Amino acid sequence: MPIPKLATLVGGLLLSRGGRRMAGRHAGKLALATLAWQLWQGRQAAKAGATSGQRHPRHAWSGRRR
Repeated sequence: MPIPKLATLVGGLLLSRGGRRMAGRHAGKLALATLAWQLWQGRQAAKAGATSGQRHPRHAWSGRRR
């Protein structure tokens, strides 16, 4: 399983003393940002997968005659 880019970035922060200090201060914000990033990526992947199979989506009949 490949390591996400965000995980390597956070890992690099934790290796330096200043990075550990910053991560300790903003741990909750980093966790929320990571979660938001993962949710966004999942939605983008789902959106790309859903639209690739259909060229013209079928609409429900509205009851109007043409």
